[in-house]
Amino acid sequence: MATESSPRPDYKRPRHRKVCQFCKDKVAFIDYKDTNRLRRFINDRGKIISRRTTGTCCGHQKLLTTAIKKARNIALLPFTAA
Repeated sequence: MATESSPRPDYKRPRHRKVCQFCKDKVAFIDYKDTNRLRRFINDRGKIISRRTTGTCCGHQKLLTTAIKKARNIALLPFTAA
């Protein structure tokens, strides 16, 4: 007489594929001076958010990472949360 925790154990949520925002906007180069766009890809602790979470493609994630690191080095973005 074991009770199940969910009413439908074989039910899986339908997942939609995340779309790269840079591919959608047809961005070829990610500018390190565009801090408003870069802040969306940094969490509140100052860490770069992963590809899996944001949905960016591999090529744009590499460009995004280098742009964030450049912006950190010239003090446009923080290394850690203040």
